[in-house]
Amino acid sequence: MAQKSLVNEAQETRLVIELIEMGARLQVLESETSLSRERLIKLYKEIRRESPPKGLLPFSTEWFTTWLPNIHGSLFANIHRYMTGHAGLSGIQATMQAYRLYREHHHEADADGEPVLAFTRAWTLVRFMDSGMLNLTPCTQCGGHFVTHTYDLHNSFVCGMCHMPSRAGKTRRARAAGIAAEAALQDAA
Repeated sequence: MAQKSLVNEAQETRLVIELIEMGARLQVLESETSLSRERLIKLYKEIRRESPPKGLLPFSTEWFTTWLPNIHGSLFANIHRYMTGHAGLSGIQATMQAYRLYREHHHEADADGEPVLAFTRAWTLVRFMDSGMLNLTPCTQCGGHFVTHTYDLHNSFVCGMCHMPSRAGKTRRARAAGIAAEAALQDAA
């Protein structure tokens, strides 16, 4: 019977705490550590003061190829590629450090106040790239590398920043206008 190491268990517990603080879902914790599900749930409840969210993890590569998620995912993927290639990091440590750098340089959030690229999505992106479902393709106009499907044709790939969709950013402006109008109505009342 293999004996458990208290040091290893403490290191895994510290890793779980960091992952929970970064926004990792329970399935990520289960995949990256060997702690029991019950222990992970207890840690999650203690740290976040709520039960872990239910439901499946994101499983479609399509989310990463839409305009805004592609820009954020590409930024993260390039940081992650640098971390694994030049900083000597690998595995979950590379993902965590790349996500910290992504968040440090980008504070934009969606309507719910969540970052456009949440940690669980970033972790999923790394898994999709490691499995060969997604890769980074250079834009023929700006030379930046962007997330694309591996088996799409990329001979004349132009990124979403060089060729913005006509509706890009309009939902954000409409939301901001709606919030401003609502605030004006409340001030008038």
